[in-house]
Amino acid sequence: MPRILPHALIALALAAAGAAPAGEDVAALIQRQSQAFSDASASNDVKTLARYLDDRVVFINENGDIATKADIVAPGPAGPVGVSNKLVQTDFHVEIHGNVAVTSFTDNATVRVGEQTLRPRFRSTEVWLDENGDWRMISSQTVALSDDPPAVALAPADLDQYVGTYRAAPAFTVVITRQGDRLFGATNGGKPLPLLAEVRDVLFTPGQPRVRKVFERDGRGQVIGFVSRREGHGLTFTKSR
Repeated sequence: MPRILPHALIALALAAAGAAPAGEDVAALIQRQSQAFSDASASNDVKTLARYLDDRVVFINENGDIATKADIVAPGPAGPVGVSNKLVQTDFHVEIHGNVAVTSFTDNATVRVGEQTLRPRFRSTEVWLDENGDWRMISSQTVALSDDPPAVALAPADLDQYVGTYRAAPAFTVVITRQGDRLFGATNGGKPLPLLAEVRDVLFTPGQPRVRKVFERDGRGQVIGFVSRREGHGLTFTKSR
């Protein structure tokens, strides 16, 4: 009876771990492994993360950080007591190109911190490579999906302070008007869009959660302009007198 060397046993075990159940096609296999990877990410199961990552993986997380496999599977500190995280994939789509599979999906997180619950969402694409029947992730990129913040109501006198024409350049203006208890902003004569207050002096347009108008005041407390801020970068608009 032929002997099986230890390294051969290991190879057989790994192949069996990644093998598809009877009747499972490649698309279903990739979806199952992708969800397992999301589960492992939420629970910091580094063994499973290592199992599905190719040694040459290029991984870009939602913060824009580029990570290697060693970075991802390195043991980290234990999470705080009373905090849990769960990731559920939706909108899953996969395209198979020979021995390469490209996926896109939404990771819906449920993060519980004591009695509080957060539900952030992330959009990801992954690339999986089949080498001898073993599908492993060779690339991943994730972006965080922004949601509108809760809005607060401002007093009519406060709303009036924002009304006016603001200019970033001679041909780049924003006109803010008030209609009843609502504010609207129009850029370069375009359609007026509603403006809501996140807090006093910070306004946003519903459906554009990446952008804030952060208002500036002079020493007398009068509004003199705003900074249109997105991803930490700002464009200054000065209020016309």
